[in-house]
Amino acid sequence: MPKARPTRPAPVQRPQAPEPVAALGKLEPAGDIRVLAAPIIGIGGSPRLKELLVEEGQRVSAGSVLARFDNGPSQRAEHTLLMVRISNLERRLALDSREIERYRRLTAAGAYAVDELDRREQTHLLLQGQLQEARAQLVRVDSDLVNTELKSPINGTVLRIHSRVGERPGDKGILEIGDSDRMEAMVEVYESDINRVRVGARASLSSENGGFSGNLSGVVSRISPQVRQRDVLSTDPTGDADARVVEVRVRLDPSDAQKVEALTGLKVIARFQP
Repeated sequence: MPKARPTRPAPVQRPQAPEPVAALGKLEPAGDIRVLAAPIIGIGGSPRLKELLVEEGQRVSAGSVLARFDNGPSQRAEHTLLMVRISNLERRLALDSREIERYRRLTAAGAYAVDELDRREQTHLLLQGQLQEARAQLVRVDSDLVNTELKSPINGTVLRIHSRVGERPGDKGILEIGDSDRMEAMVEVYESDINRVRVGARASLSSENGGFSGNLSGVVSRISPQVRQRDVLSTDPTGDADARVVEVRVRLDPSDAQKVEALTGLKVIARFQP
């Protein structure tokens, strides 16, 4: 009777490691982004831009002057005129107060009629009213004087300038400023790949066009619940501009964020670890 041949064990199939998800995105500040507009003067109008003191990519501090408008000289002139008027009225009131006190004593002694004292007191009240009105006008002018300059509300970086010297700013405002002390990447992941990306996953970012050397590291901080059309387009002309994507936010590690704090808008390629 022939011996049975020993059966070989079936080879063990090792599961293949899932490939990282790759997607295109761009760098953005993770903090505030402010769109700064021109003040409204007159009947819904805006002054023209007289001076622009910053450039795109420039770091600025809160309170620093970014631009000046052409209504500055007229507002400063009105402020000076009001200060002179207030000073004159205060001196007149001081002199008139002493005169009224003298007339009161003389009227009590019978040297003047009561009607003359009443006339002088009415004049004194009129001067007081004029002084109060001038001081109220000064408050308004001081408020308008603040609007002759554009100051930065935050520490940050000038991201984009929409208006130039001589222009009257439109709906887009004058410029955009962002808090770039914390940077993140806005990455557009194809809807077919989003099920392989999770919050907390590590990501590696490289520049599509050599804007920085090496790779940046970060972690997925948020995944949008909405599917939308692609916004960040690749340099590849055959890229699918109509692709459906999900926005994923990647918070950069602090050490890497400092390297690219002046590169807002730079395109990156993100690779998410499965």
